[in-house]
Order: sequence, then structure tokens, then C-alpha cells
Amino acid sequence: MSDALEGRAGLPEAHRWLLETYPRLHWREAELGEVARFWLQMHGSFRHKQTEMARQVAAWRAGGDLVSLHRGLIPTLQAFLQHLDGHHRVESGHYFPVMRRVEPRIMAGIDLLDADHDVLHDHLDMLFKAGLAFHQTLASGDPDAGDRAAQLADVLERVTVATSRHLEDEEDIVIPLIQRHADAFAP
Repeated sequence: MSDALEGRAGLPEAHRWLLETYPRLHWREAELGEVARFWLQMHGSFRHKQTEMARQVAAWRAGGDLVSLHRGLIPTLQAFLQHLDGHHRVESGHYFPVMRRVEPRIMAGIDLLDADHDVLHDHLDMLFKAGLAFHQTLASGDPDAGDRAAQLADVLERVTVATSRHLEDEEDIVIPLIQRHADAFAP
């Protein structure tokens, strides 16, 4: 299995050892710490925004109009891009260094997640540019607005696949790590 984000079907086995101690089956229990619950809520909000954007695109592809697509999709896209970028900055700048310190054996897994952030940043940049192109062509009355909407939809689909893979893999490392070293992550 490849370690590259686009080539992964799941978290590489070498980084799953903490998950054996704190399996997903127990993550919904009341004993899950505050920081771990917050992390999962943040990821849930990203998934929700992705689902909402996919729903809006599907409605447009089923015969909806460009103005309705724009009105629903662009604000959701802006919120998604801002929220995810900010979240990654906090993770890479604050949480990941703490995780490397408190659990050196997982350093390669954290490096993998940091590398994902770099790949996702490029994807988010493409998504921003595709969203901007759609917005500008529609606002100017350009007849290519439909083509730009289709391009945005295609980029969104690719980004959703990569982001979903990253969120799941990150949770498989981060949630067990936070549970194991709860004192280091106490709010």
C-alpha cells in the first residue's frame, strides 16, 4: 500500500498500532476526552460541508440552474476552504509538534499526516481557483459559466476523495494518541 495520500486505501499498517489499543468502536463512548471529541466534531463538520456541496452539485447536474448552484455552493465552499485551512494550520503548528514529543514512536505517522496537509493545500488551491472561475464567469454573464461549474464539480469530487481519506487516516492516529496521552492535550 502506498503512503501517498492519493494512493492510499487506508492508513498504512505501520501507523495503526495505537488504534489497536483505542479502536473506533469505543470512540463514541462518554470516556472520550474533550479534545478528542472536539477533533471528531471538527472533522464531522468538514464531512457535512462536503456532503452538502455534493448534494448541490448533484441537484444542478439533475437539471438545476447555475444561479441556484452558485447561491448555495459558493458560500459553502468558502466556509469549507477557510475552515479546513485554519484547522490544518493549528494541527501542523500546534498539535503535531506536541504529538511528536509525547509519542516519538508515532513520529512517522505524524509526518505522513503533515505530508497530507501539503497535498491537500494544493487541492484546496485548485478548488479555490475553480470556484473563483465559476463565480467570475457567472457574474460577468460569460457563456462559459456552465463549463466552469462542471470543472468546479470535477475538482470538488477529487478533493472530496482525498480529504475524506486524510480525515479518516488522521483520526486513526490522532484520536488514540490523544486518549493515550490525555494530560498533554487537556484544554
